Amino acid sequence: MPAAKAKPVRLLLVDDHEVVRVGLRTVLHNHQGITVVGEAGSKAAAVRAAKRLRPDIVLMDVRLPDGSGVEACRTILASLPATRIIFLTSFADEESVLAAVLAGAHGYVLKDIDSSLLIRSIRAVSNGQSILNPALTQQARNWIKSVPDQGGLVRGQSLSPQEERVLALVAEGLTNKEIATTMQLSDKTVKNYLANMFQKLHISRRSQAAALFVKRQT
Repeated sequence: MPAAKAKPVRLLLVDDHEVVRVGLRTVLHNHQGITVVGEAGSKAAAVRAAKRLRPDIVLMDVRLPDGSGVEACRTILASLPATRIIFLTSFADEESVLAAVLAGAHGYVLKDIDSSLLIRSIRAVSNGQSILNPALTQQARNWIKSVPDQGGLVRGQSLSPQEERVLALVAEGLTNKEIATTMQLSDKTVKNYLANMFQKLHISRRSQAAALFVKRQT
């Protein structure tokens, strides 16, 4: 008897640029056992689509118009733990990658990736592999282990509600400018909140702040 045909990988595309989604659909749909089951252009739409379609893999950008793909990743995995998330983005900074790792992503690739390699990456993740940099994954785990539950807060000190909000947005991988836009503040005000927060927590890096936020949620 001939071997049973492999079940196609059901893929959800999330990117705020329609032309990018069209290009990805053209490259990926019905190619080597991949079926694009839906698209979304925002964080909210991505979460709704994931819950409705229950895809095997979500291919998602880090930056979305109504928030962060990292937050969408965390929300989707909380309700659909079997779904796997691959970030496809143009942002290669350490903070964005670490934020993705801390949110539970299974892959992080850049948009200049060759289409054949992207397809191989999707197949690898669908087969249970991770395509994250092992050193970066270990670094993220080390951050979580090393940061105390309340960071370096001394007795009698606490983060203000605004500082807590900044901490959450840092953990989503947002830049200072994006945080300022989200909170309707000036860049200078955001920088001041960050400086105060870092001083209270006795940390010096955004990745430490992201790790602390994740640890506090678990």
